[in-house]
Amino acid sequence: MKNIVLGITLLGLATTSCNKMLKEDVVTNVTDAFYNTKSGFQTAVTGSYVSMRNFYSTERGMTLTAPGTDTYTNGSDGNYKFANQYTAQLDGRYDHVREVWNSFYQTINTCNVVVDRADKIPDLDDATKKTGVAEAMFCRAHYHFVLMELFGAIPLRLHENTQIVTTANRDSVSLIYDAVINDLLAAEQNLPVTQSDWGRVTKPAAEHLLARVYLTRASSPQAQPTDYANAAKYANMVIKNYGFALLPDPGQIWAQGKENNAETIWAVQYTTDPLYSSADNNACRFFLMQYDVLAGMKRDLPNGTPWKRFRPTKFLIDTLYKDRTHDVRYEKFFTTTWFTNAPTATLNMGDTAIYLPGVDVTDAQIKSKKYLLVPPRNYTEKLYPSLNKFQDALRPDNQASGVRPFIAFRLAETYLIAAEALMMSGDKPGAANLVNVVRIRAARPGATPAETQANQDAMKVTASDMTIDFILDERGRELIGEQFAWFDLKRTGKLLERVRLHNPEAAANILPKHMLRPIPQDQIDRSSNIFLQNPGY
Repeated sequence: MKNIVLGITLLGLATTSCNKMLKEDVVTNVTDAFYNTKSGFQTAVTGSYVSMRNFYSTERGMTLTAPGTDTYTNGSDGNYKFANQYTAQLDGRYDHVREVWNSFYQTINTCNVVVDRADKIPDLDDATKKTGVAEAMFCRAHYHFVLMELFGAIPLRLHENTQIVTTANRDSVSLIYDAVINDLLAAEQNLPVTQSDWGRVTKPAAEHLLARVYLTRASSPQAQPTDYANAAKYANMVIKNYGFALLPDPGQIWAQGKENNAETIWAVQYTTDPLYSSADNNACRFFLMQYDVLAGMKRDLPNGTPWKRFRPTKFLIDTLYKDRTHDVRYEKFFTTTWFTNAPTATLNMGDTAIYLPGVDVTDAQIKSKKYLLVPPRNYTEKLYPSLNKFQDALRPDNQASGVRPFIAFRLAETYLIAAEALMMSGDKPGAANLVNVVRIRAARPGATPAETQANQDAMKVTASDMTIDFILDERGRELIGEQFAWFDLKRTGKLLERVRLHNPEAAANILPKHMLRPIPQDQIDRSSNIFLQNPGY
């Protein structure tokens, strides 16, 4: 594939562990021979993670996964409303698909350097080799899996390119699944249970991704008879074997500075160090309403930089989060109150400046308040409840990109993977039990033990509730914004149905072709052989 050899030039990254976090040092003026040494091998292993930061917590990764679904639509800002609205602009020239494609393939080549050269490095001890190769195989599997989910049949790359290749062929989805699973099975056997550098993948991270991959294949034309059983098997291994636990308070999962918690299985690393920071880590901006032009408010770090990219659908707010009596997730995951930070004649510092009550109020009630009272009927592309999971008050200033880790795998999703696998296998009571673990955690604490128990009982579901739509709803409630929504709807074959039902801006335009993203046009143009576009684009 043309330019994939550029992955070699991106290997200028080496491990340090002074702060127990996966970190990268810039290495310059190295030759190809450097990667035949132990130091070069370790540099390449760390370089295998590079493109995680081109996808997670970025505009390209978020725009390809959050809007254009049943739960998020477009806000007022940005040049990518077409990604939500499925207009003709969503074609092979779309820069986000090009950037993910090119970045992933470049880093796949880095992974292949690790795998292909490991046995040829004379001073490489067995433990370092096995763990490093396993990390690279995990990363390679991850990139291939995401690419396949986005684009369908893609070029499978399992060996290093040592020269520029100008031809490429689209390998079958079945072949990609087999390669991804084989990589993850090998990684799972050789990865340690924990790593000293937080951010390096581990055995449970590989098992979690295996569970997700098996679950995805199980509902595809490439399904194998044991896929649902394997999804449940590997999810349950993560749940039972490593001491992970759901945090008692769902509002603490994404608390800044506490991302390395008992629920986190694997997180993509960012840092406050400007040498290693990524200009693309902007999840903290995308989901915020335009609070900073309203009376009593100015833009500040705690409230964030409101880019107004993504706006929750009415379905998300009014249906998925309808129960706010027993379920705390809406109030934990969304900001609905802003406090005065720019006093006015009527608003003192710290007074309520904006309040979105989440229920209708009368015009008289609105007029009676000195603050801005916004019921759901007055939501706009600029004014709406704001997802706060990714708030980042440690940025040096409001122009700076985010610095916090992005939790890519967490235990609540593992439970929901296992639940979906059991449900689809016919074990609805077992599925309900697993879903209830997640739901009971989200139950509102009461003033008394009896009240707490009553709220937990109200949150419980039964086997008769277990349908694929309920599972999707529960994933929406729990995992909102965490780069799952589009993949979930695609996996379950519900993308067209639920977008048409719940996303008015997208409903008129979404077509069967949108189950895949367009192949980047530059891939087609640069291939010396014919490289086919996805149908309909």
